[in-house]
Amino acid sequence: MVQLKINGKPTQLDVDPNTPLLWAVREQTGLTGTKFGCGIAMCGACTMHVDGEPVRSCSTFIGDVEGSEVTTIEGIAQPDGTLHAVQEAWIKHQVPQCGYCQSGQIMSAVALLRDTPNPTDDDIDAAMSGNVCRCGMYDRIRAAIKTAANMPKAVGG
Repeated sequence: MVQLKINGKPTQLDVDPNTPLLWAVREQTGLTGTKFGCGIAMCGACTMHVDGEPVRSCSTFIGDVEGSEVTTIEGIAQPDGTLHAVQEAWIKHQVPQCGYCQSGQIMSAVALLRDTPNPTDDDIDAAMSGNVCRCGMYDRIRAAIKTAANMPKAVGG
């Protein structure tokens, strides 16, 4: 048994500690918003937060995060359903094309804005460099991050 918090809820999962966090969360909790992309931590589609830090969940073993707070894409909106500022900005700028990478992109952007509330283009490029978008929506992603930075609830969720 591995115990941790997922999106603020105490959770106990009956999985091998060497199971990737991505698969443990998707298969054991039904939270399928986080996607599998490459399996080698290179594309960013599987980004979740562990104790507030973005991690590649495809290559992070669940046993290594026991006792931690895990946040998935499903956990960044407010309990009442109000979207996070980054999610609102993503919609406003029509960022997704195929949408596959978007949960990972959003999770990286949320962490960026928490740590750097008014990011420069260089800050955005550095923070988002590990997230691949095959559709090439990088200009829209940058615009959405800048819009979210100017929204009152962008920092801290």
